[in-house]
Amino acid sequence: MVFRYLSTRHPVYQLRDEMDRLLSGMFQSAPLAAMARREGPAVNVWEEDDALRVEMEVPGVKNEHLDISVVENELSIKVDLPDHDEEGMTYHRRERPVGSFSRVVPLPVEVDAEKVSAELSQGVLRVTLPKAPSAKPRKINVSVAE
Repeated sequence: MVFRYLSTRHPVYQLRDEMDRLLSGMFQSAPLAAMARREGPAVNVWEEDDALRVEMEVPGVKNEHLDISVVENELSIKVDLPDHDEEGMTYHRRERPVGSFSRVVPLPVEVDAEKVSAELSQGVLRVTLPKAPSAKPRKINVSVAE
């Protein structure tokens, strides 16, 4: 007996794709599903000549709900989103996250922890981490030997 597959892919891979599609659909309505897959809100990290820059979207968060620290080669951001349940309130849909979460971002270079600054503006947290003197590029003069 000969079996023929309509697809060129092996059926085990097709099964895996279908299972992935099925399971990912189950969690789309969960409020923290997207954040749970990556441990919190998305973070952008980039390097400039003198500093590292970090941006994180934290809509609805106030300064007093943030705890930011630098320990060795890691930036730790903790956020506490308070629950605003009121008496007699009935939710028909609730997708905005509440509760606490933290995000630890490994830093690619050594930073000067004493000079780190953070700014919260329009729901975006921006952290500036100045590089330590040992991590900054240094121009080396070359002398000509005669």
